[in-house]
Amino acid sequence: MTSIPAIPIDPTVVAAPAEAMPGPTTTDAAIDPQALRIVEAVLFASAEPVDARALAARLPAGTDVDAAIAALEAHYAGRGVNLMRVAGRFALRTAPDLAGVLKLETVVGRKLSRAAVETLAIIAYHQPITRTEVEEIRGVALSRGTLDTLMEAGWIKPKGHRETPGRPATWVTTEVFLSHFGLDSLDDLPGVEDLRAAGLLDARPAISAYRETSEDPAADEAAPDEASAPSETAAEIVHEDHEPHRQAG
Repeated sequence: MTSIPAIPIDPTVVAAPAEAMPGPTTTDAAIDPQALRIVEAVLFASAEPVDARALAARLPAGTDVDAAIAALEAHYAGRGVNLMRVAGRFALRTAPDLAGVLKLETVVGRKLSRAAVETLAIIAYHQPITRTEVEEIRGVALSRGTLDTLMEAGWIKPKGHRETPGRPATWVTTEVFLSHFGLDSLDDLPGVEDLRAAGLLDARPAISAYRETSEDPAADEAAPDEASAPSETAAEIVHEDHEPHRQAG
């Protein structure tokens, strides 16, 4: 129990008769201050609510656990931390009315899938571009969730329609995209040579790179036929034949 500091008394003030002075209640007088400290420490250190039996096991023999809990409940009433009863157990919890003050907001980053990264790159270098055109470049169907993910991130947005049958929507990048990647404008997007110099593109055709790293003799035997087949590399996304479509204005 918290001790009360001594208060200076003016000697000119006549003290009231002893019988008129309020004394400690029977409950407070019967509780050992050390027992209150133990209960308070156990509840503070416990990550889970504690039942009365667990508290009694740590208190001196003969301690009234219920009285100690009631005293602490009264002590913490109206404070920032309250002693609460949870499913028949006891715990120190922050006051419910302070929940708004203690609310925290955390931004959780989410890693983009490979499909989303490829789609974003294609849109950035070929905008304005339709969904069908993105699928033609990637060579696979584009799920609706991929575009939704990029839209939620604020990196792409629909802008206008292609003047073709069906008038499909076209997609472009946003200012958030430029800000996130530290670009002043779309003209600052790295070209093929820049990407290759940074080690992001392999200068060799994909099939040649595979042959050099393969240890399977069968791969070397099939090399003449494979070499004659057309190969496709990541550089084709930003090839000179596919210059970025710049937005008007």
